[in-house]
Amino acid sequence: NKRIAKNTLLLYFRMLVTMFVGLYTSRVVLQTLGVADFGIYNVVGGIVTMCVFISNTLSSASQRFFAFEIGRNDTVQLRKVFSASLFIYVAFVLVILILAETVGRWFVENKLNIPPSREAAAYFVYHFSVLSFLSSIIRVPYNALIIARERMGFYAWISIVEAALKLLIVYLLVWLSFDKLKLYAVLMFFVVFLITLIYVVYCRIKFYECRVIAAKDKCLYVSLFQFAGWNLFGSLANVGLDQGLNILLNIFFGPVVNAARGIAFQVKSLVTSFAGNVQIAATPQIIKYYAADDLEKMKILLFKSSRMSYYLLFLVALPILLEMKYLLALWLTEVPEYTVLFARLIVINILVDCMSGTIIPTIQATGQIKRYQITVGTTLLLAVPISYVFLKLGFPPEITMIVAIFLGAVCLFLRLAVIRDLLGIKIAEYAKEVITYNIAISGVSLILPLMLYYTLSQSFVKFILVSSVSLISAVLTIYFIGLKREERRMLTKIISEKIKISAIWN
Repeated sequence: NKRIAKNTLLLYFRMLVTMFVGLYTSRVVLQTLGVADFGIYNVVGGIVTMCVFISNTLSSASQRFFAFEIGRNDTVQLRKVFSASLFIYVAFVLVILILAETVGRWFVENKLNIPPSREAAAYFVYHFSVLSFLSSIIRVPYNALIIARERMGFYAWISIVEAALKLLIVYLLVWLSFDKLKLYAVLMFFVVFLITLIYVVYCRIKFYECRVIAAKDKCLYVSLFQFAGWNLFGSLANVGLDQGLNILLNIFFGPVVNAARGIAFQVKSLVTSFAGNVQIAATPQIIKYYAADDLEKMKILLFKSSRMSYYLLFLVALPILLEMKYLLALWLTEVPEYTVLFARLIVINILVDCMSGTIIPTIQATGQIKRYQITVGTTLLLAVPISYVFLKLGFPPEITMIVAIFLGAVCLFLRLAVIRDLLGIKIAEYAKEVITYNIAISGVSLILPLMLYYTLSQSFVKFILVSSVSLISAVLTIYFIGLKREERRMLTKIISEKIKISAIWN
């Protein structure tokens, strides 16, 4: 699909810019705040990172309804759906605000392991993190409409603007004489608020359906509320997993280990974006195929996008996994203990989760997500009590990540069971078309780079050799083993055309 390919390229351009900015800003923020304050921000202000995940999950819920109506070409209903969706998210904001200022505040004040000298700063960070979270929730329906309309150009550029503003924050953080932790929380809030405002203005100018009306269809509200509510449950389960494990590490080991995990999660956000671009680009088309009752095309796109997203992720993940220690030392002047191990385990966790590919938006396309969210969400949350038991027994902090990886693999097969029952897509068929290919290219690609890694001693030359061989090995394995014959033929044709065009210009 040419549109998906074009949108994927735009998203990759966005990703590269935000990745390099993210790497630089993370390093400076760690240096400026120090390990202890960085750990405090990660556990107390982790709601900022959390809100990005929840916003993306809620956005995917809204995308389903928007893309469904676009697929049916029903602009009147689309306007009603948008208005009703916006009202529901405003209601979410009020509920979350009440919970954050009661239960959440009590937990921060009474249960977290915060040095006494930084308690006031921690409370300050918490309140501004809540404001950032609420602002991002309001952005959700506008973000969802832009993706459903496949306006990836704006989506890419606004992400670059946000990255540039975060880069500006780094310079202000260094030069302004104020409590660095408090200043960082305030500036992050202003960036989130400004980007939300830009989303709202753009959508109101470009899309007629963004003009809010009093949608009075009770059935529509019930459908939207149920879908968004169950999606929020699944999102909160993931947040509960991440923040629950973060809090356990804080209670058992203190803020320094939280700093290590926070840096590892910076790596996670960067690596995940490589696979996420294909999934974001493919999701609207999957939903539109379902709305048009073209289930065969939907299934083909599901299989292809799931494989391609894993391949693109693995190309990046392999050299990062092997050379994580050197990369972190190159990136950061001070690498907290456990950071390398956490980062490697998180990349493995991402690869396991990526096996699910675009299963999630395919399930969402049907609108029947209650069983899925309860089953998968509950399974993910089991990581917190299981990890607590292991930590009580004296296991090291990395056990929390190992438990999460195992449960991630369990969730893959739970998702496959759901699409089997909803759409008749057999688990064996998905395993044959997606999982088998993913495991094959992973195993074969790893052989030569792993031999080099254990043969050479740590140095810049080793880093270059292992990274280069990893990339070449992965590319060749994907081309000859991961791609089917017609896919190789199409890729070869595209490359040939690009070479001809380049030759003409020269």
